[in-house]
Amino acid sequence: MNFTLFASEPVAGYLFVAAIGAVVGSFLSMLVYRLPIILKRQWERDCREALALPAADAAETFNIAWPASHCPQCRAPLKIRDNIPLFGYLLLRGRCRHCQAPIPRQYILIEALTTVAALVSIAHFGPDLRGALAFLLTAALIALAFIDMREQILPDAITLPFLWLGLLVNRAGLYASLDSAVVGAVGAYLFLWLVFHVFRLITGKEGMGHGDFKLFALGGAWLGWPLLPLVLLFASLTGALYGGTLIITGRQARTTPMPFGPFLCAAIWLALFYGWPLTTFYLRSAHG
Repeated sequence: MNFTLFASEPVAGYLFVAAIGAVVGSFLSMLVYRLPIILKRQWERDCREALALPAADAAETFNIAWPASHCPQCRAPLKIRDNIPLFGYLLLRGRCRHCQAPIPRQYILIEALTTVAALVSIAHFGPDLRGALAFLLTAALIALAFIDMREQILPDAITLPFLWLGLLVNRAGLYASLDSAVVGAVGAYLFLWLVFHVFRLITGKEGMGHGDFKLFALGGAWLGWPLLPLVLLFASLTGALYGGTLIITGRQARTTPMPFGPFLCAAIWLALFYGWPLTTFYLRSAHG
């Protein structure tokens, strides 16, 4: 990121940041769609190998880079101008140029969120390493939230590298002390692990997935342990309110599982940017 640009031309600097955010958002929208497919194909191959079953017929190459961007309905390749972040969707008016099938709004939503996230990160933390890393974490949280909403999985391919990155970042104390980050990561994982097993012991059901443990540990690694109660409180309250609203309005059955990851992602982001002011405000209010 060109940090020196802000000193002489702040407007140009923020336009540059917005452009980076839009490009990253375009990548994330592709990642949210492709990564679960890649993982499921790998899991199928692993299961067949473990069960000594014959390998499935070789499918076409499918990874992050291939095939090139195309319409998921008619498979027509997208032109370069159709792939321009944000503007491509608007130019096409939300429909495929060839078959007129609607383009999922998720794509432009992710691109818009990531663009705003880049601007907010730099405006809040400054045009430096802290701002860049805050945006990087925010981008990962956006990807995890949308993947969990779509597939109810939180891929280790994202959570684990960012967990370790959080500890590495806080080796320099950028967001928390290293001791606090280590205790936060370990404590966050163990706490949800314990809740998971107690809930299963009482009800005979699994209340959350192991990916939630790792995501909460990721939050602990970046934020340190003092902000974890805020993360858990905010995620639990918003998740309960959202789930309760869906049940009351009849849009979801009480027994239908609901992903917890998006609420954890939102809570981690909130704590990263506003955790200490919110905590201070609460403590002052509680003590008069």
